[in-house]
Amino acid sequence: MGLEGVCVLSLDGGAAEGMQAHRIVTCDSWRWRRTRRRRRSVGPIHASARTTSIDETLQAIDKALQRDDERTAVELATAMAEQGKLRGFGKSQLVPKRSYSLAELKLNKIDTTKFLAPVDTIVESVTKNLLLASVAAVAASAYYFHLELRQVLGVGMGYFFFKSVDQVANAGGVEALLIDTAVRVVEPKFARRVAEHEAGHFLIAYLVGILPKNYTLSSLDVFRKFKVLNVQAGTLFCDEAFQKEVASGKLSSASLDRYCCVALAGVSTEYIRYGHAEGGTNDVQQLDATLRALRFSQKKADDQVRWSVLNTVELLRRHDRVHASLVDAMMAGKSVGSCIAVVEDALEGVQFV
Repeated sequence: MGLEGVCVLSLDGGAAEGMQAHRIVTCDSWRWRRTRRRRRSVGPIHASARTTSIDETLQAIDKALQRDDERTAVELATAMAEQGKLRGFGKSQLVPKRSYSLAELKLNKIDTTKFLAPVDTIVESVTKNLLLASVAAVAASAYYFHLELRQVLGVGMGYFFFKSVDQVANAGGVEALLIDTAVRVVEPKFARRVAEHEAGHFLIAYLVGILPKNYTLSSLDVFRKFKVLNVQAGTLFCDEAFQKEVASGKLSSASLDRYCCVALAGVSTEYIRYGHAEGGTNDVQQLDATLRALRFSQKKADDQVRWSVLNTVELLRRHDRVHASLVDAMMAGKSVGSCIAVVEDALEGVQFV
């Protein structure tokens, strides 16, 4: 994929621990995990990949991911890519790695102020309106049913008691689940926006050689799959190799480049589609925390982010049709293997240098 830099970035113990703590990055409605491509000698897995059809191998990848066998899944995908069966995996054409000014980004029609400081106005607005509607409903009920003041106060106390218990027991998970579900009812377009955001993460990761592991598109989806609360939609990636780098205290520049591109893929997608980003606040915050952990100077951090932004936006623009097909597949609930098949079909005819 180019840019396989030999530079190795060192992390002190505290920085390494901090990055391991962020192995799964939850960003307003999104999560992040990742892996680095491995090159292994041809073995039984590679031979199997050569003698089976693409569909069968993608099914094998799905089965490996289902049993949490990331290593086998990555090896299968890497083998298929090396044989030319997966034309897009790790084959992205990256922009030259150098320092870019804000003026150069603007020449490429990129205004970072529109998505590097996302504000989730949709959820905030719906939450506020739901609260006002609830208050109005209680007031109307009190008037219609001639409720006494102590009864009205009882309703209010019941609400705050439920909220307090939820905060203690689930860190506000039940309330978050209800709000996320309500937003999708009130704002039907919100569901597709989240899917577009997650598809951005999925596609960029795939193009830079990171295998997606799983994805969810709502809090309810997360609860059904993982039985956890207070976690919203997100995409998971195979990250064993990346975690080994972090644990060793040294992170290669190539791995950092991939990390930055995947982290910014969601907000970049929203910027391209809507002109600004709503979700992904934690994406940006945790990327900033990572660069701080690496003790980057402000200029070095700016250079890294600007290159990542330019590269990610250009990849998404170049593969707009692929992204649209992937969004539909993810909204239909297709498996990771099936989504990869959709991406590969949409990449038909695309030339990779």
